[in-house]
Amino acid sequence: MLALLRTFSWQELRHHPWRSAAAVVAVMLGVALGFAVHVINASALDEFSQAVRSVSGQPDLELRAAQGALPEGLYGQVAARPQVALASPWLELSAQASAEASAAQGPAARVPLRVLGVDALVLPAMAPSLMPRAYEGAERLAMLAPGNAFLNASALQALGLPAQGNSPPATLTLQSGLQTWRVTVAGTVAAGGAPLAVMDIAAAQDLFGRGGQLTRIDLQLRPGAQRAQVERALQALPGWPRNVRIGEPGDAAQRVSNLSRAYRVNLTVLALVALFTGAFLVFSVLALSVAQRAPQFALLAVLGATPRERLALVLWESAALGLIGSAAGIALGTVLAALALRVLGGDLGGGYFAGVQPALQWSAPAALLYAALGLAAALAGGWWPARQAQALPPAQTLKGLGAHGGATRGGAIGLVLIAAGAVLALAPPVFGIPLAAYVAVGLLLVGGIALLPWGVQALLQLMQPLAARRAARASPLMLLAVERARRMRGSAAVAVGGVVAALSLAVALTVMVASFRGSVIQWLDAVLPAPLYVRLAGSSAGDDAAALPPGFAESVAQLPGVERVEALRVTSVLLDPARPAVALIARPLQGDPARALPLVGDALPVPPGRVGVYVSEAVAELYGARVGSDWPALSAAFGVLAQSNQGPAAIFYVAGVWRDYVRQFGAVALDSRDYRRLTGDARTNDLALWPRAGADVAALQAGIAALARGAAATGTAPGVEGPGSPSAGAVDAPDAPDAVPLEFTSAAAIRARSLAIFDRSFAVTYWLQAVAIGIGLFGVAASFSAQVLARRKEFGLLAHLGLTRAQVLAVVAGEGAAWTLVGAAAGTLLGLAVSVVLVHVVNPQSFHWTMELRVPGGRLTALAAAVVLAGTVTAWLAGRAAAGRDAVMAVKEDW
Repeated sequence: MLALLRTFSWQELRHHPWRSAAAVVAVMLGVALGFAVHVINASALDEFSQAVRSVSGQPDLELRAAQGALPEGLYGQVAARPQVALASPWLELSAQASAEASAAQGPAARVPLRVLGVDALVLPAMAPSLMPRAYEGAERLAMLAPGNAFLNASALQALGLPAQGNSPPATLTLQSGLQTWRVTVAGTVAAGGAPLAVMDIAAAQDLFGRGGQLTRIDLQLRPGAQRAQVERALQALPGWPRNVRIGEPGDAAQRVSNLSRAYRVNLTVLALVALFTGAFLVFSVLALSVAQRAPQFALLAVLGATPRERLALVLWESAALGLIGSAAGIALGTVLAALALRVLGGDLGGGYFAGVQPALQWSAPAALLYAALGLAAALAGGWWPARQAQALPPAQTLKGLGAHGGATRGGAIGLVLIAAGAVLALAPPVFGIPLAAYVAVGLLLVGGIALLPWGVQALLQLMQPLAARRAARASPLMLLAVERARRMRGSAAVAVGGVVAALSLAVALTVMVASFRGSVIQWLDAVLPAPLYVRLAGSSAGDDAAALPPGFAESVAQLPGVERVEALRVTSVLLDPARPAVALIARPLQGDPARALPLVGDALPVPPGRVGVYVSEAVAELYGARVGSDWPALSAAFGVLAQSNQGPAAIFYVAGVWRDYVRQFGAVALDSRDYRRLTGDARTNDLALWPRAGADVAALQAGIAALARGAAATGTAPGVEGPGSPSAGAVDAPDAPDAVPLEFTSAAAIRARSLAIFDRSFAVTYWLQAVAIGIGLFGVAASFSAQVLARRKEFGLLAHLGLTRAQVLAVVAGEGAAWTLVGAAAGTLLGLAVSVVLVHVVNPQSFHWTMELRVPGGRLTALAAAVVLAGTVTAWLAGRAAAGRDAVMAVKEDW
């Protein structure tokens, strides 16, 4: 009997390859998308981690300032500690680099370059991949010579320089702020990752005017030294700055991993949506197979096959489909991941790994995991058809009197699942991931589909009077279609279950994206009040080096044609070494903060003796900053400034919370005057300009550029002044460039660019959504084919009663329209319920910001109408295969 069952299954798979291929394709797409997303993210994160390790080396501890720079005197203190075996000072800067080119080559391209000032004597032990390798013919002490830089392979490639030093030494122009300097490329370093240059730390301090400043200090401890004890000993040193943060060496990679984790998990969950809908397609395909082979299953039962063996037979077929689909999905996912890494460079739109070119990191355990998920989805899809084959009555089925699926059970289970999903939606995140919310979404979907037969009954009950009136006036065909659809609610649930699953997820994703996009548009309108904005081209937010000098904003305000100017200063504060730094934004907030910030709620009055700050939703969530209370953690970040008498000690008071859709790691806003008073830093990053009515914008831009050239020619570069020391000495004035790279941007252009970035971030979501809908519609086709093939005798009876082929097809198409209309309504309602969880639970728990629910009625109506039309056409096409002569002859089987 076992051999007979195996032969029976293989004959089914071999003689109906198109039907088997449908289920295989569904599983394959789900597994391929999920595995591809995993491989891409794992490869990008691994590449970033390797780049961080190659640059940072392997220290035991890292010392960084929470805000600003470390004083150089701190290096001597920590290096003299008996527990410290080796201490390495670092100076990190950002610059725009360009290689000198001939006139025939045109203007040289600017490349963002990370400049590292290092102590070459400790590099072999701390970070050997950064050890300079001088070109042939270079001086013996080229590393220590001022003005020499050593580039990695990425920098050489980006700048168009040869990898070998046989040609004459190349000269680079480095720009930081408004100042430019020239350095000589004297060799290379082996470190990978983004473009970087290595210089002697003393030479870098002199060149960029950062004397007495360090970015970080790395420590290697002596054998037997305990990290916790060393931390306590360092913090107990006399005059130890309160804002120095001591972290682990892997914190940088861990920060990026934590920052991108929510994005990676959401992409993976969306990719598994295709696998979820693929399970319904497996269900539809196997339901078709069981319906068509019902007499054969009955014959097997007569020959001795037990109900358990018939159950195992169908499950074995679903497992075979799942194994084939999973294997093909792993192969396809690997190809998709390799293609995406080549084209997108590991960045799927989130911006976390921009500029990283990772190699494919294929993982056997991950492949086995996703293959197991594909197999589980196939088995889940085949479970109910297997139960139908198990419960088949042999005698009645051989006579053509098998049950057609009238009443179904599961209503109470559906209600319980929906209630459980609603309760789980209120649960907090687990390790920063909304795991309970994801489970809630799954329970809502499964519970809603379990209630589908009752929804079909209720909606078709409402349609029955309309069909009856139409039948009385014209033709009874519509009444016949509606009545059969209403009385066969179990069959209807089988037919539209896949489309309900796919449509509900598509509706939920559509509402989520529309809500997010609408909230971003509203947020942009609030944070971009000025018509024109000015900043240094190529600079990034929070870059201390790329800043405009003190007094520049006041000079611009005096230009003819300028009505008003607002200066914006963006820096960063490291509150927790395990998390990314928080952006610190200084802008005019006196009077009404709600005019400058999109506040959530009202701003509170600041008590006397306090400095009012306004935190983003992410800061309030991650750091526990509560409105109406002091925030000691931020006060400690300004400890060095207070101790060095460059600013009084401040007690910060959280006066409000605002929405920020740019900085997932959080942002803190305070008034510009408070920032200058506390830090002494009068530099700016961006200028918001309001031109006078009728002013010539082009002439105004030319005037601002002239001011920038004048500031660059004075030699008082922004980089000369550290935070809190506006009177620091200047370096020798470099050659002023012919054209200062200022970027003039209108609010409309910033808005268009931001929305383009938003759409790029959700491009993968759109593709996953389309795949899910396609699989769902494919399931509709398979479901209707199953229903039509099982009803050949019924169609033959209708033909004997006088219905023409066109009328029979009209009945089938009417049933398809009625069923898919119910499925579209149920899918839309279920999708709206899921969207509430996505918008109000998943999104805040993943990214720590809130948004308003927006329902795009027109788009959802078009989506539902397309599903109804596709289902109707599919039912009509499936009916053509069963409404011909074979259906008429099928009636004779009972004679």
